[in-house]
Amino acid sequence: MTFEDLELIAPIQRALKEENYVSPTPIQVQAIPELLKGRDILASAQTGTGKTAAFAIPILQQLVEEYESKQGARQIRALILTPTRELAIQIGESLDAYGRHTRIRNTVIFGGVNQNKQTDALRRGVDILVATPGRLLDLMNQGFIRLSSIDYFVLDEADRMLDMGFIHDIRKVLAKLPEKRQSLFFSATMPDTIVSLSRNILTNPIKVAVSPVSSTAETIQQYLYLTNKSSKPELLLHILRDPEMDQVLLFSRTKHGADRICKNLNKKHIGAAAIHGNKSQNQRQKALKDFKQGKIRVLVATDIASRGIDIDQLRYVVNFDIPNEPETYVHRIGRSGRAGEEGVSISLCEPEENAYIKSIEKLIDQKIQRVEDHPFPQTDRPMTANEKKAFDKEKARKRQEFFDARRKNKGNRDSNRPNRRNRR
Repeated sequence: MTFEDLELIAPIQRALKEENYVSPTPIQVQAIPELLKGRDILASAQTGTGKTAAFAIPILQQLVEEYESKQGARQIRALILTPTRELAIQIGESLDAYGRHTRIRNTVIFGGVNQNKQTDALRRGVDILVATPGRLLDLMNQGFIRLSSIDYFVLDEADRMLDMGFIHDIRKVLAKLPEKRQSLFFSATMPDTIVSLSRNILTNPIKVAVSPVSSTAETIQQYLYLTNKSSKPELLLHILRDPEMDQVLLFSRTKHGADRICKNLNKKHIGAAAIHGNKSQNQRQKALKDFKQGKIRVLVATDIASRGIDIDQLRYVVNFDIPNEPETYVHRIGRSGRAGEEGVSISLCEPEENAYIKSIEKLIDQKIQRVEDHPFPQTDRPMTANEKKAFDKEKARKRQEFFDARRKNKGNRDSNRPNRRNRR
């Protein structure tokens, strides 16, 4: 089956072709037709199964088809609730990609950063809102967001929501949603608490379940280099001295990181190009074409931009950054070893990423082979000034998110403070 068989509208078909999407994943095959019929869905699916496209595409299509009939200022028509900042950003980038040829607007809001850019986007008007629970409730209480016009509601990674203590926030959001809506519920696991919550959200849902992605890692040789953040560029050059590695798909966590890696490699006369959301479609297509034709040796990609890339007989995948989602790791390395070829994955792990490796090994139920004999071993040396700055910034962001959640649960939100001053 291809995406053309799913009766998608021309603007979305065009965007999917530009993203090099050809065949839908199992969850997309099962979910998209039913969602286009207006059905609620209860889906058991992990990251890496294609679930974002499974809910984003039908929501975009239905909004496009209804767009002309809606008059007046833009109101939020779809709400996608997700547990983490990183996942919210990824969903926003996916909506940008699939909806690039439509007039549908989306924005992403999350805590830990200044809210001004987010509220400015809300004032301009959006059709789809992607949000983490804490910031959503804060901006609702401040009067920036109203949910009375919501037609489509997505609760993504429900089990993680509960693990992170968001159940009370979810219930507060549900209380503000219209009763008449289409609801989509996604969770990697289905314990009784999740099933009970789904009954409060869904009406006569279709049930979809897809197999875990962990098994795909079993057929790929996996190697792990423990090193330090500052040593990663030199370690990568050391690894690429192997002439057998003539075609390498390398993953970076960020767009700027991808550009920086390419710049360093090209300085060392190793042909490299980046594919990410800041690149134009022509730039991305040229990079992929040059990679397939052997004009460049390394294709550097972010996770979102890499979706839809299908490279026959690709053998090597390198994780320059370890993903914080273990399913993403499995999805990355699954790009190698296709068409009967032997796949090899190489991961460069700094101390702050050690916990991510433990989560990955738990998911795939195997130990990744450590490469001990290399010139840049992981040490307990103090972090450099730049490493310390990046670490402190991330620590402050997570700390802010934690206190935002605590503040909401105690009913002591910042948005209430002006009211207390007024009462004085």
